[in-house]
Amino acid sequence: MSDPAGAPSREFGEGTRARLSLVRGEGASLYDAAGRRFVDLGATHGVGNLGASPPRVVRAIQAQAAQLIHLGSGYASPVRTAFVDKLLGLLPPSFGRVFLSNSGTEAVEAAIKIARSATGRPKIVAARRGFHGRTLGALSATWRRELRTPFEPLVPEFSHVGYNDPDDLETEVDERTALLLLEPVQGEGGVHVATREYLRAARAAADRVGALLAFDEVQTGIGRTGRLFAFQHTEVVPDLLTLAKSLAGGVPIGATVTTPEVEARFQGSHHSTFGGNPLACAAGIAALETVVEEHLAERAERLGELALDRLRGIPSDRIRDVRGLGLLLGIELRDRVAPLLAALEAKGFLAISAGSTVLRLLPPLVISDDDWSAGLRAIEEAIVGG
Repeated sequence: MSDPAGAPSREFGEGTRARLSLVRGEGASLYDAAGRRFVDLGATHGVGNLGASPPRVVRAIQAQAAQLIHLGSGYASPVRTAFVDKLLGLLPPSFGRVFLSNSGTEAVEAAIKIARSATGRPKIVAARRGFHGRTLGALSATWRRELRTPFEPLVPEFSHVGYNDPDDLETEVDERTALLLLEPVQGEGGVHVATREYLRAARAAADRVGALLAFDEVQTGIGRTGRLFAFQHTEVVPDLLTLAKSLAGGVPIGATVTTPEVEARFQGSHHSTFGGNPLACAAGIAALETVVEEHLAERAERLGELALDRLRGIPSDRIRDVRGLGLLLGIELRDRVAPLLAALEAKGFLAISAGSTVLRLLPPLVISDDDWSAGLRAIEEAIVGG
């Protein structure tokens, strides 16, 4: 049932007072109750890598729902085992253990707990501009002051270093550090791409003091950046990997992946009631198979390179910078991004921000060439005409 037009929302939380109500979708197309079509350039916040209601995922959900929707983790589940095997089969052989949860922030919370327990150390080092979630532990790793201040004091023993600043790693990552937590591309923080040299320095800094290295790929994973996982653009392999968003094609799921060696050092317990439920795992298998078999990571690389060329050629002094990797792109403006988002919506295209001055593009990896080209043209018209 759609919301009545203009009716105030009774929901609580950020984003619950949106003006536009969408009721259905297909691929990169989203529709309101009046049948107006909008092209998704980021409306799903990185969840919709496969677009709206991807057919293979829908069929998997329907079949699994008719068999078993939920099962406690104390019992074996063939579909959960198959999903874990499928995921690990796409990762380097050093990985071998997966903890399943429901979201990206839960995946990060698990990584923090695992690192503190496995190392016996308290300190977590994250990066400035980074975003890791909104629960207290993940929020403590998140940089943005306006997100943190209302909930302080947060979890102690968190510190932040400059992103793409290897020298900062040398001074801040020390013998008290349990975990160095980084995003290969900072999405929420403005779409900043880590250099290969920086990720190498991060690996070296963690190894130097016996800390663990985690990559938060909640937004960058599952083909988004032109590889199945963004760290595969480099030779740097982390000890922990956090995944969520598009991992199950739109069904809530989170995964914290680590090595058998790290798991063997873990003391204590961690659990998620709904983590690894059969419905999410069935969707996850279908989503992973779709990304691999349809070569969507390669498609993201091709469309992303095309977009960077076109966007960098826009003749406007409003643009400060264009950056990104694959189909995670950011256009930094010299003025506020809100009017640009409104102009795009009026043209039938839905994008999102990454801070007050950055337009963030996260289209489905299945977006048609024509829709992608039309979206880029609409962005140019809105910027030049604005």
